[in-house]
Amino acid sequence: MEANVKLYAYNYAEAKTYLWAMVFVACNLILPQVFHLIPQGGIIFAPLSFVILAGAYKFGWKTGLLAALASPLVNHAITGMPAWEVMPVMTLKLAVIALVAGLAAQRFKTVSLLLLIAVVLVSMMLGALGELAITGGITATIGDVTIGWPGILLQVFGTWLIIKYVNRP
Repeated sequence: MEANVKLYAYNYAEAKTYLWAMVFVACNLILPQVFHLIPQGGIIFAPLSFVILAGAYKFGWKTGLLAALASPLVNHAITGMPAWEVMPVMTLKLAVIALVAGLAAQRFKTVSLLLLIAVVLVSMMLGALGELAITGGITATIGDVTIGWPGILLQVFGTWLIIKYVNRP
């Protein structure tokens, strides 16, 4: 299930980088509110990760990284979530997703389910190592998998569908 798609790699000198990053930050304000209507929906579905993965894969790691760094801060400033205590780990994990997704898209110039699975797994492993370095434990990362497996599936299949069908070449 591989698809030829139109992928971008915007630079920091391009206005589109900041425009798309703002779009992803706005999505990361709205989407979590929808998922929080479901009990533990934010934990189960990890909507911030989904948006960053799709955005970085489609528009490059620089756009994704801007959105990954800004989204938790903007969300916290406006909604109080995520809690301040989890901000460093969450920001690190989102930055890792942005970098891995954007670099994979840049390297392979296509999208496939297998490649997205690899991106998500590599991101989770690197995020777990980062969490271990920051907190001394990986309890939340284990929870990300045990509780959040529907969100992992959403990240992989949702991103694949979005990239495959939005703005087709």
